[in-house]
Amino acid sequence: MNPPSFQCLPGQAWPLGATPMVLGGRAGLNVAVFSRRATAIELCCFSADGCTETARLRLPACTDGIWHGFVPGLGAGQRYGLRAYGPWDPRAGHFFNPAKLLIDPWARSLPGAADTLVLETGFRADAPELPDPADNAARMPKARVLDLEAELRAGAAIAPGPAIAMAHTVLYEAHVKSLTRLHPEVPEAQRGTYAGLASPAMLAHYRRIGVTSLCLLPVQRHLDERHLIERGLVNHWGYNTLGFFVPEPRYASAAARADALGGRLDDAGVRAEFRAMVDTLHRHGIEVLLDVVYNHSAEGGALGPTLSWRGLDNVGWYALDAQGHYQNPTGCGNTFDMGGPHVVQMVMDSLRWWVQAFGVDGFRFDLAVSLGRDPLLGRHFHPLGALCAAIAQDPVLARVKWIAEPWDVGADGYQIGRFGPRWHEWSDQFRDTLRAWWLGPVATRGQLARRLTGSSDIFEATGRSPLASINMVTAHDGFTLADLTAYSRKHNEANGEHNRDGNDYNLSANGGHEGPTQDPVIVQRRARWRRGLLATLLCAQGVPQLLAGDEIAHSQQGNNNAYCQDNPISWLDWAGGDAQLTDFVAGLTALRRRYPGLRHAQWFHGAPLPGEHWPDIEWRTAKGETPALSDWEHADGRLLVCTITVGEPGQPARERLLLAVHAGEQAVDIQLPPGPWQPVLDSGRAWAASDPTAAEPAVQGRWRVAPLAMHLLIQPLTGPPNLSDTTRKERTP
Repeated sequence: MNPPSFQCLPGQAWPLGATPMVLGGRAGLNVAVFSRRATAIELCCFSADGCTETARLRLPACTDGIWHGFVPGLGAGQRYGLRAYGPWDPRAGHFFNPAKLLIDPWARSLPGAADTLVLETGFRADAPELPDPADNAARMPKARVLDLEAELRAGAAIAPGPAIAMAHTVLYEAHVKSLTRLHPEVPEAQRGTYAGLASPAMLAHYRRIGVTSLCLLPVQRHLDERHLIERGLVNHWGYNTLGFFVPEPRYASAAARADALGGRLDDAGVRAEFRAMVDTLHRHGIEVLLDVVYNHSAEGGALGPTLSWRGLDNVGWYALDAQGHYQNPTGCGNTFDMGGPHVVQMVMDSLRWWVQAFGVDGFRFDLAVSLGRDPLLGRHFHPLGALCAAIAQDPVLARVKWIAEPWDVGADGYQIGRFGPRWHEWSDQFRDTLRAWWLGPVATRGQLARRLTGSSDIFEATGRSPLASINMVTAHDGFTLADLTAYSRKHNEANGEHNRDGNDYNLSANGGHEGPTQDPVIVQRRARWRRGLLATLLCAQGVPQLLAGDEIAHSQQGNNNAYCQDNPISWLDWAGGDAQLTDFVAGLTALRRRYPGLRHAQWFHGAPLPGEHWPDIEWRTAKGETPALSDWEHADGRLLVCTITVGEPGQPARERLLLAVHAGEQAVDIQLPPGPWQPVLDSGRAWAASDPTAAEPAVQGRWRVAPLAMHLLIQPLTGPPNLSDTTRKERTP
């Protein structure tokens, strides 16, 4: 099979993957593959269309578990796959089967269809304990070697990211396809694509609602699971990664997608479109963060497909118990062994690739606790586990944002607040407290006060600031804001799992009717809830995250786990959107930009900052008094009032803010501190003064706070405080 011109020299064990280079004065392709337990690894070369195997070359050298070889004359454009020889012993966790073509874990280009890859198992269908001898090369996608230096040059040509400070960051969590698939102002050919994400209509929308940073659901190449294919569904969210270096071609516009999945079998157009998207967003001041899934792979559990890691060295790549069974703290069938240097290297190389070759500005790590499970600690989480330590010291990643989902489903999987410096964490505590405060059943004033001021009880002890908290009311995983206020229970029947999937604990409410209604009383109550939740989110310390579609009141028909709904359940209904709510969100983000007291990056202490006269925060009762200790633990009344007096970092305060968060059913009169106060926000009537000239006339004395509403009033500072209004020092509860 091998033409005489092909040679495979020892080459070198680094870098992993297939890398064009010059060795000994000869240009060629160096291939390095980790497989400590293999007895041999073969490089299989294919024709440009991927249909014909042109050479099969055994890698001649193995150094510390890295098989490597150098083939003079090969280079960029070469199509290839791998075959691994070794023991087949499922009881010991070994699944070597050289009949199966395998994908290089470091593949930077992976054109070709993947619709049926989930069926490519390494075992016999009638006898899973035995290897399947049938060769599957014809059905497997073949990786394409890239000119890595050219790719990095293309990445360097992307406009630099705006490097938005976390205190000024407003995250917008979005799915590439769902965001624009039904947008009437996005060109039809770009709807649901990377290009559509950066279209003029979407750029105008981002500016309008004041978001600074898109956090995209997974865009690394992924697979659909067998059980979804059998039900005629897809993995719409994409948390099932196959190619950790490869942009998902399904989100490219038509020509690029066709080339990558068929046609010329070249995904260069997909990479170019992704880079163009990032470049355009950067030029308009928008960051791009990626939701990444490094905790498990698309190979699933023991009866899943053999595509790459399982066939190359199952024991070396995955976390197994003493019996060779997969440990599964992800709940997805398998979990990468983060104690392996090669696993850490794959993740680190992938992260750097997305920063350097595609210009992304940060990452949200799915089930991040799994990434810190240390084998030396019985696979318990440690904030300085191998991968976390590697990220912390990396100079490339030092300039981007890191956000952890601080839990998984394994033992001791809830680790909020335990990640190290420079990490930011999703806060379900913020989410649940706001839901309980506004929708029931119970949240105390003390709980809301802690969440409103950055959750010091969670993050301060680790030496981090309030910016460690990523605040949210909703996320892709759960109800949308519209459904949170319209359904008291999930309605996931469309997923085909008899409504057993999805979270049963939602802290949602329907206002008196389950689902859509025309009852004006219920409609008004729901609208007030939504605006109150959004106002509290965007006036709280920490980093706010909006779920795309919440600003237009998009509904998923009560589905709180729409991971498999690639249809109008998930696609944002722009035509039916709530324009008034969109305007209200725009007003909230404008207020947040204007007033530093809504985005203070330090902990409040209830005492004046240096050079100031007023306490940085002062808690008040409706009568204007300091709350008694017992007041903090009461859930009655649902009224929280405070004043905040801080300026931009290093500058004196220019105004005092008075926040009144009222989820009660009756209007309440509150005593204002002395002097004139100018209303700028009333969520009850959907009013936010996005322009300072739109503020209402100043008031003094008492102020009526409407039911189910949040109010913000401003007092410009022109001199020292009125001594009759001084208060004792107090900390946030």
